[in-house]
Amino acid sequence: MAARMALVVVLLVGVVLPARASDPELTTDFFVPEGTNKSTITGEYFTSTILRNGTGLASPAKYAIKRVNSDAFTALTGLGISTALLEYLPGGINTLHTHPRGTEMLTVVTGELNVGLVDSGNKLYTNVLQKGDIFVFPKGLVHYQINLSNETVYAYAAFSSSNPGTISLPGNIFASGIEDVVLETAFKVDNSIIDQLQAALAV
Repeated sequence: MAARMALVVVLLVGVVLPARASDPELTTDFFVPEGTNKSTITGEYFTSTILRNGTGLASPAKYAIKRVNSDAFTALTGLGISTALLEYLPGGINTLHTHPRGTEMLTVVTGELNVGLVDSGNKLYTNVLQKGDIFVFPKGLVHYQINLSNETVYAYAAFSSSNPGTISLPGNIFASGIEDVVLETAFKVDNSIIDQLQAALAV
């Protein structure tokens, strides 16, 4: 009996946990916002104009992203997909970050873009992408992009989640209120260095 119970628990963990790790499955054709009568929905509901005006990149920034996820485009809710438009001026960097709820597939539309990701064994994978190239960043892995060319780069990202989330490592670590002693121990530096990093991210 005990062996059967253990088997049941193992099977439940194997089935339930992966299900919780992705977008909830819809039991209808598409998501209908609460209080909305489905019969009143038109093609406008399935249309987003968010990207018509580009990323909105403004000086002095050299990088910008315009996300199209379920927060901005309700029709994506529960569909397990989202997208984003990215713009990198020369020297523009999308700094170290992760997407905890979705894999990213990046397609370069114009220009040349350097990319990199780090796996759980601390191995760095890099490449230089040309127009039309696609690079995949597996869910949860740390990655970045940088434009080392002299031309503006545009790229589209597709995600395997309607809201993949973004954790920016510099801000997540140094601007979240973690006690200084924890950071000093983790990075093996003194408090003056931690103060400099915290001050830089507070600007």
